[in-house]
Amino acid sequence: RSPSTLDTARELEIGDSYTIDPKEAVKNADLVIFCVPMGAYSSVAKIVSPGLKPGCIVSDVGSTKQSAIDDIKSHLPDGVHLVPAHPVAGTADSGPEAGYAGLFQDHWCILTPEEDADTQAVADVRNLWKKCGMMVEKMDARHHDHVLAITSHLPQLISYTIVGTVTDLQDDLKKEVTKFAAGGLRDFTRIAASDPVMWRDVCLKNKD
Repeated sequence: RSPSTLDTARELEIGDSYTIDPKEAVKNADLVIFCVPMGAYSSVAKIVSPGLKPGCIVSDVGSTKQSAIDDIKSHLPDGVHLVPAHPVAGTADSGPEAGYAGLFQDHWCILTPEEDADTQAVADVRNLWKKCGMMVEKMDARHHDHVLAITSHLPQLISYTIVGTVTDLQDDLKKEVTKFAAGGLRDFTRIAASDPVMWRDVCLKNKD
């Protein structure tokens, strides 16, 4: 998304090519994975669409799945297969430096393809995540969004609310709260350290 991000990725040698042009990035790709905030899906899909070759698989790593289908599918040309995915793994950190070898090991990845999705494309995406060490399950997109609202999205909202409350305290009270903070509050602060732009989009896309 920026030259500085690309410079970091290049220094870490985690790619074969680097560009801030999405259309150029997908040229001749067999598989394209969207790794952007949910609110950017539609605009990015529109940009990359002309560069997608027939037979290409498009997937993603987003936390809401029905919106992923709604925002991407209409922009895809014929012959391109959509297989939405949600690898339920990660930390509060983001960016190229946040990855590590065991990031996906023994975590769940949920695939939410539509009923008429290409079976080979689904199998290929399943195999990709299994090779990363993940346990893979298929689920209806709307059901996924209901389940993850309870297990992930609501806890995130609660953590932001609690940390926001602490932040707004008067200085003397804030010092005491910080001094006597137990594990529960520390867990909330860890969760609330996540990218607010990403989580804003997740909550807006799954507000129902």
